[in-house]
Amino acid sequence: MKKIMIIGSGGAGKTTLSMHLSEKLDIPVVHLDAIYWKPGWVGSQKEEWEEKQKQALSGDKWIVDGNYISSIHLRLEQCDTVIFLNFSKYLCLYNVLKRYFQYRGKTRPDLNSDCPERIDFEFLQWIWNFPRYNTPAILDILAKQPEDLNIYVMESPKEIRSFLTSL
Repeated sequence: MKKIMIIGSGGAGKTTLSMHLSEKLDIPVVHLDAIYWKPGWVGSQKEEWEEKQKQALSGDKWIVDGNYISSIHLRLEQCDTVIFLNFSKYLCLYNVLKRYFQYRGKTRPDLNSDCPERIDFEFLQWIWNFPRYNTPAILDILAKQPEDLNIYVMESPKEIRSFLTSL
């Protein structure tokens, strides 16, 4: 495992897993939210966003965390491992609320400066609907990948702990 892509709903623990893997495997982490969002929660334009991803993924080793399904092909073309955190929407909502209170008024370490933690109805709705709309699309995309791509679909924090222990 040298080029690892971690995907899943908001609050699934993508960033936490990426940091643990980074420590264990000595591989740098690319947080997609940090390269997509500019200060003040201003999103990147499509061409700029794709160029930023290409630059971030130009190294020979990386762990990239984040969804951004519209550009997933850029990461799938290069990665050797995909980890899909397919967790319950209730766990993800709980984690997002916990994270909000932990970082309220501050910017998380995995974001650019001047992007203070926030929660809005649209984000909560996205998490709530993730299993219905995003999960089937992700599983369909993963089913179409070459057989030599390592794909892990993890459905609980216990599975993550076992996976990390096995490395």
